[in-house]
Amino acid sequence: MRYADGGGLTAQGRARREVVRVQAADLFAAGVDPVEVAGRLRVSTKSAYQWKRLWQAGGTAALASRGPSGASCRLSDSQRDRLRVELDRGPAAHGWPDQRWTLARVTLLIGRLFRTRYTLRGTSYLLHRMGYSPQVPARRATERDEEKITAWRAETWAKVPRLAATTGAWIVFEDEAGQSLRPPKARTWAPRGHTPTVRVSGKGSGRVSMAALVCYRPGQRPRLFYRVLTHHGRKGERRSFSEDDYATLLVAAHHQPRAPIILCWDNLNTHRSAAMRRFLTRHAHWLTVIPLPAYAPDLNPVEGVWAHVKRDLGNHVRVTVDQLTATIKTLLKRVQYRPDLIAGFLGQTELIIDPEPP
Repeated sequence: MRYADGGGLTAQGRARREVVRVQAADLFAAGVDPVEVAGRLRVSTKSAYQWKRLWQAGGTAALASRGPSGASCRLSDSQRDRLRVELDRGPAAHGWPDQRWTLARVTLLIGRLFRTRYTLRGTSYLLHRMGYSPQVPARRATERDEEKITAWRAETWAKVPRLAATTGAWIVFEDEAGQSLRPPKARTWAPRGHTPTVRVSGKGSGRVSMAALVCYRPGQRPRLFYRVLTHHGRKGERRSFSEDDYATLLVAAHHQPRAPIILCWDNLNTHRSAAMRRFLTRHAHWLTVIPLPAYAPDLNPVEGVWAHVKRDLGNHVRVTVDQLTATIKTLLKRVQYRPDLIAGFLGQTELIIDPEPP
């Protein structure tokens, strides 16, 4: 077998693995050596030799899947479907005060729903059979309005690619982020049972603010523009970008490709201030603003830039804010030279920039 039967596989999964064994049988019939079969099908040599022995004894039929190994599931298909629905409702819908599904809670839920007792290990096997795995959840604001976001995609965004094609404009997304001297946590190898310790700065002052624009136009190489500000925690020092900072960044993005800009950004107070409105009005001949819906970071590809940068900052050992600033600038500069990566950030949003044909 390419892999052991069962293990929570569905019937479709076993069928896909059986196709590989049938291909191996055809190769054996053609006189191909098991070692070469293993290389062609990307399986282990041990599996290839085992398949050949089975094939020699009983032909291709001997390689057919015998179904999942082990005991059969104690829940029927309809019961598993109902359990999946209840799990998707979340723990809060079943009386727990938080949003964590643990094995103990799922076991208790199974007992409530089906009057069936499971051990914690049995519940783990059941969840894997159903396609579940323990994961760190993504956060989403409770204030988020899914209907407004869907409407924005269908109505507002649908007009943007056509407008860009008509005016020759670049579609530009903007966002800002910050990073303190305390680095993001990242996984690292360590002896089992001994949680590794990473030394980080204990200083409370010192922060780096980042603002970035990602620019897209069909048939053109995507671009990234950024601005980095270092805050040392001094008295009277501004802790965020000002309207002038945003204006400088937008003008730089306009001068580089020398084309109009359709700007998509959120409703940050600085974006809506009187000074920023005056700037947008003065440059309305090349700058069009499309506000993003509230609490929808998944629509902004710049979020991918921050995720990429902060992943490389995991467990960093920079002890001064100036060292952190230099590192962030280096990481952003690397992203600038990877247009395929910048294009991938847009792909994560599922927004299409190619206008639909009339």
